[in-house]
Amino acid sequence: MDALDQSLITLLRHDCRRPVSELAALLKVSRATVRARLDRLERDGEIIGYTVVLRADAQPAAVRAITLIAVEGRKAGDVIDALKGFAEITSVHTTVGTWDIVVEVSAGSLPELDDLLRRVRLVPGVTTSETHLLLSTPRSARARL
Repeated sequence: MDALDQSLITLLRHDCRRPVSELAALLKVSRATVRARLDRLERDGEIIGYTVVLRADAQPAAVRAITLIAVEGRKAGDVIDALKGFAEITSVHTTVGTWDIVVEVSAGSLPELDDLLRRVRLVPGVTTSETHLLLSTPRSARARL
């Protein structure tokens, strides 16, 4: 993937519905070049899909945090399945080391975050957790409106 591919992907991350002609103008290349690049990136599996970003997803939550979770024995799969049901959990990651699972959470207020953390600690198999508030995000690869 070269610099032109990277620039094309950056533009698509911000608005994947931009017409090829607009992408070509912004990149200062021909429409045929953009179309060929898109076709190749899709064919090679670099681009695996396009999506919609809802306003609710683009609005920063009042309170965001990272929660580190330790799991009892071999219950990680059950805990992950339970965590997928929490609307406030925006992503779930497995990891190695002291913590078994790392989740990104968002809430409208600190009392809402407190309630979420209480419910997470009640999930069967969760032995302990540690939460770190996120104050700002100077860089993110997520699309922004």
